[in-house]
Amino acid sequence: MTYAGQQTILDADSHVMELENFLDDYLSEADRTLLNRKLFELRKETLDTAQASAEARKQDEAAAKEADERLMKDKGWSAQGGWDPAERSHVLDLLGFNGQLVFGTFGTLLYKVNSELDLYVGTNAYNRALADFCSADKRLLAVANIPLTDPKQATIAATNAIEAGCAAIMVPSTPAGELAPTHPDIDPFWDVLAQSDTPFVLHVGGGGKMLDKAFHNNNMPVSDHLGGGENIRSKDYLAIHHSPEVFLGALILDGLFERFPTLRGGCIEQGGDWVVSWLHHIDGALRSFSRTEEPLRNLTRKPSEYAREHLKFTPFPGEPVAWMMEQAGAEMFMFSTDYPHPEGTTDPLAKFEATMADVSATDRAKFFSGNMAELLGSKASHLI
Repeated sequence: MTYAGQQTILDADSHVMELENFLDDYLSEADRTLLNRKLFELRKETLDTAQASAEARKQDEAAAKEADERLMKDKGWSAQGGWDPAERSHVLDLLGFNGQLVFGTFGTLLYKVNSELDLYVGTNAYNRALADFCSADKRLLAVANIPLTDPKQATIAATNAIEAGCAAIMVPSTPAGELAPTHPDIDPFWDVLAQSDTPFVLHVGGGGKMLDKAFHNNNMPVSDHLGGGENIRSKDYLAIHHSPEVFLGALILDGLFERFPTLRGGCIEQGGDWVVSWLHHIDGALRSFSRTEEPLRNLTRKPSEYAREHLKFTPFPGEPVAWMMEQAGAEMFMFSTDYPHPEGTTDPLAKFEATMADVSATDRAKFFSGNMAELLGSKASHLI
């Protein structure tokens, strides 16, 4: 029996745990020298241990069996299939999932932080690397990562990523440099996604600074929930949805979905219970400001109706999914594991099911597979 049991499941959030050479085959020798590998150098002991364990799983049947038994307990680089695509296919066999979106973890830091490599050279290399990681198994769905600061380069990168096989495009939930994400200069980027039936997605970590660090300067220091220093703590959690709710609200109020009626988007690993009040809030923006703002008067529907038609969200395990469906709509929420990141917990399926006792079979199917299939459109036609 697989982890999924008899259910059809599409997983809207998983990750590759990149190694320091993840981009090497996709860059010139000169460009490789510009990568910032310090993060991986600092974690050499962890990486060495993880790679030794992976080799043991290949050579030792007992080690492989033990790893299978610890499938949802081992996390990060220690987890099965973190960077080996063949092993990741085995993981999907054990999980019994029909498909899984695959995001990066640390690989973009090779060129985005303390690196002299051109941002879009790194972007194109990264997206090709991730597409290749997923290419041997149709259940693995690569998510490209594209900054919007240069609209022309972003449009080229989106075209390249889609041609390489990426199923979705992650964008930052921030302004595009000095431009709003709805500025006409960025319309060609959105048009590439709409014309190719490729959704955009937001993901935690893509919204810039989550919370002013001064809120943690309270003479009451705490570690994060993983035991480290500055990952996500309780007050960061309060702000985790701020960036996506403003970004997605701006897309709606500025009429992006009017201009691109087939465009769809997902908000991943940033919770879902806030969506209930957000739907009322964006409708309130229309009521309060349509008299003075012409773009709002050009909208043909309520903002909440655009949200329900074009957007999907992944709740955190333990959030009240049944209540959220009742209040916001069963069509809005998707299942996710965050595999192999620890934030997904060791049993996300059980945590979600515990909040869905009174949900109908039809709406359960939407949550576990149907809504993600809608998000992906033709990109998911081979999965269901």
